[in-house]
Order: sequence, then C-alpha cells, then structure tokens
Amino acid sequence: MSERPRLDGFLHAMPTDAAPIGHITAVAGAGSRVVLDRAAVAAAALSPDPVAAAAGQVGSQIKLRVGGQWLIANIRSLASADDAIAAEIDFLGEGDEEPATGLLQRFRRGVTRYPMPGCVAYPVTTADLTQIYAADDRATIGIGTVHPTADVRAALYVDAMLGKHFALVGSTGTGKSTATALILHRICALAPQGHIVMIDPHGEYGAAFAGTGAVFDVSNLQMPYWLMNFEEHCEVFLTTAGSARQIDADILAKCLLAAKAKSRLGQEIARLTVDAPVPYLLSDLTNLIGLEMGKMDRAGDTAPYLRLRTKIDEIRADPRYGFMFSGMLVADTMAEFLRRVFRMPGEGKPISIVDVSGVPSDITAVVVAVLSRMTFDYAIWARGEAQRPILLVCEEAHRYIPAGRETDSAVGRILGRIAKEGRKYGVSLGLITQRPSDLAEGVLSQCGTIIAMRLNNDRDQAFVRAAMPEGARGFLDTIPALRNREAIICGEGVAIPIRVAFDALEEGKRPASDDPVFSALWRDIGGEDAIIARTIKRWRSQGK
Repeated sequence: MSERPRLDGFLHAMPTDAAPIGHITAVAGAGSRVVLDRAAVAAAALSPDPVAAAAGQVGSQIKLRVGGQWLIANIRSLASADDAIAAEIDFLGEGDEEPATGLLQRFRRGVTRYPMPGCVAYPVTTADLTQIYAADDRATIGIGTVHPTADVRAALYVDAMLGKHFALVGSTGTGKSTATALILHRICALAPQGHIVMIDPHGEYGAAFAGTGAVFDVSNLQMPYWLMNFEEHCEVFLTTAGSARQIDADILAKCLLAAKAKSRLGQEIARLTVDAPVPYLLSDLTNLIGLEMGKMDRAGDTAPYLRLRTKIDEIRADPRYGFMFSGMLVADTMAEFLRRVFRMPGEGKPISIVDVSGVPSDITAVVVAVLSRMTFDYAIWARGEAQRPILLVCEEAHRYIPAGRETDSAVGRILGRIAKEGRKYGVSLGLITQRPSDLAEGVLSQCGTIIAMRLNNDRDQAFVRAAMPEGARGFLDTIPALRNREAIICGEGVAIPIRVAFDALEEGKRPASDDPVFSALWRDIGGEDAIIARTIKRWRSQGK
C-alpha cells in the first residue's frame, strides 16, 4: 500500500471546503473498491452535518467526481488494509455538478460513466441527500426522514411502487403494522377516489381506517357463496383426497352446473360453465345430488353423494358460515358487492378493510381466494372500459402463499398469478409478512419495491437479501440493527436504496396491534367472574 497517493495531492481540484476521505483502487461494473484514510474519516466524524459525520460507515454514501458529474456509491463492507480501510462500494446513480458551486443536482438512478482508479472519494452531505431524494414531478407520498438526518424527507413514488407490486417485511414488534397503516393512509390522502382492498386477518386495521374507508367483517360482508368458482367450491365441499376426491369433484361439477342452469340468469347464458358467477340455490344443488344418487344400482356407489350432501347441509346449518352461505344471499347482488368492496365510487373512502378474523379457520383461505380472484377477474373482464386500477394488500401473506406449497391451494395460485400478471391488467399486490422465508420465493421476487424492517431470523435476512437488487447489499447488512419504525427501502419506489425512519401516526390512525403491557395489566384486578361469563357466552355462540 506504499504506492497509495496522498489525498492532499488532490485538494487543488476541489473547493477548499471539500474534505476527501479516500480514493478508488479498483473498478468493476456494479461496484468498486475504495481505500479510506483513517485520519480523514475520523476528521469527518467531527462534522456538525450528521450525514457527513457518518462517512465511511457501512451503509453510508460517498461521492466521486467524474468529468462534470457526481457519482454516488454506497459502502457495502469494510476491512482493515495496513494503515487504511478498504471498502467495497456499490454504484447507485449520478447527478450533474453545478458549475458555480460544485454541488450535486438533477440526480438520477444508474451510471453512464465510471471512475478511474485514483479518483478521489468525498463524503456525501445533507445538501447532497436533499438533492438525491428531491421529489420530481412524479406522484409521491412522504413517509419519514432519511437516516441519519432529521429533516431530509423520504418519499415513495406511488405509481412505480404500485405498478410493480411491493412487499413490507419485518419481525413482530418492529412497527410493521403501523408502517403499513402509514403508507396506506398516505396513499388514501393522495388518491381519495382510489380503490384499495386489504385482507386483515387479525382485525387490527378496522379502527385505523374507520374514517377513511369501509370496514367489512362477518356481520356485514355478505359475500354470496355462488361467487366461488369450481376450484373454490371443491375446497369447501370436498372432504376426501386422492382418487376419491376426483370422483366427488366429478359429481359436484355435474350437479353444480345443473343447479346454475336452473336459475333464471343461468338460462339466459348460452354457454354456461361451472365457473360462471351465477346465483343458484343450495337446495337445488343438494336435490340434484340426491337425484343422481337415486340412479345408483348398488348401495356402495352412493357414498360420494352422501358425503357431498352431508357436507353441504352441515355448512348451511352452521351459523358461523352465515355471512357466505345464508339463504338470503341467493339474489343477484354481484354488482352491489363489487361496488362496496372495490369502492366504486369510493366517495372519499378509497379503502376496504376486510376483517377475516371472525371467519371459520377452515374456509378463511377460500374467502381470501374469492376476494383475490374477484379482484383479478374484474380487471380482466373490464378491459375496454375506463381503467380502475385496484391495490390488493394481503397481511400475513405467508399464510396464503407458503414456500414450496403455493400451488396447493386456490388462494396460493391466484395470488401467485396476480404477482406475475396483475400489473398488465391494473392490479397491484402489496404483501405484508413477518416471515419472508416462509413466503413463496417466486412471489417475493415479483415485488419491485421491498420495504425491509428489522428481521431477527437469519433465514429471513438471507431470503430478503436474495430478493433485493445488488446495489442495496450494503444497506442489507444493517437490517438486524434497525430500530423500531425504521426500514431499508429499495427498488422501483425510491430513487436509490434508503434507510428511513417512519413518521409517527396519530393515535386514531394506528392499527390495534400494540403488545400487552403485562406488568400493568396484571395489576388490574376485579370483575373476573363477569369477564369469564361474557367470554363463555360469546365463545359458545361463536360471536364476536
């Protein structure tokens, strides 16, 4: 390292207030190697500018003057090199140099001209970050501040983020639900006539969006059973596996098509299919199954028919399924259902929160599948009409698209299809999960923007690292060290990868996801008998 050039030899080329901290020693297409001067880095750490003071740290940025442009790079890793520090860097983008002041302006992603070995490295300042993250004429939402500053605003490009899907990942307790609510609130404020559907598995978001959206649960969802396609009917009505399941499916297909054909609407359709969302009576379906069963010669052949009819009768009689299988839901309410759930028109309340926490666990996945498929099918069949893009947000996404088994269920298949094809039809997908390693890899890789909060599990960290672009690798190393309400954001929704401290949300806009305060709640005593009595009553009636 004795041939390393002295930094003071380059001072004449820059304004006297600029303090170089190193120089380039190797250049590659995606990144390069920089040697940092220990004394220069220590001197920069004393700067009153918090951004310049962080110069040389993993995840910080440096700038390189190449011709009349500034090249911005991110420090990915550090290693000791004799009396200096060797740093691996990733190029992020470039901006023009303002001739009079030498300041950065008009930043854009990507690199058109690379530095040469020996090029001097300078710390990025707050003024530089302000230019880098300055919002252009694209639609943006402000979500927080850029680390380590207190006033440089971090914004998401809404169209770019939604156009290619997004994922928000983070361990429990890191502020994931609050960050989700913040982003959705800002989108609703930007587009009060938008169309957003959120699947809420824990009933956390209803109170947060009571004033800006519509909240649906088992008491008012009223999702007709006949909206299910044949695949979803099978998941609800069939109880067997293997060859027996195929026999049952054939019987169900024949009788279901006949039941739909009996309805007035079914008779008007020339080429009626078993997947068509046409109202039919469950009593017609069971009667047709009974008629088919009566044609059997041997008693042993009636078992599949008995299984089907018994299962359907059980569901009809169970009040827990009333939100979907009630006899009151036989009218053709499809248009009204789409208007309510898709917020068309939104009337200033663009988001639907679909609380599935009260849905019986054995059909929760089917309910999510129906909502997801209806979103996608509407977009497909509405081609040629004035386009109404829809954002579908799925909380606890790993439940519905599990790694290695994403094609085992109707919900996994439709969400996977939306991830791959949705943007062609104006359907955006937002995936929220605390276990990204349990999420189907192909689905996460389709997300153009990834918002990663702190992840405590090594597998989750590795999974997210594999899904993020190369230029974000330096940021990824800081994921385990992120504080609550902080995130690394990379991809289409931001100019370059950034570390963000999310804004605080007002009390009334936060989701009901706070952890219980055991030390305080365990001091609250009295009234236990009444609590238990009321709980048992709700428990037995399966009410909320």
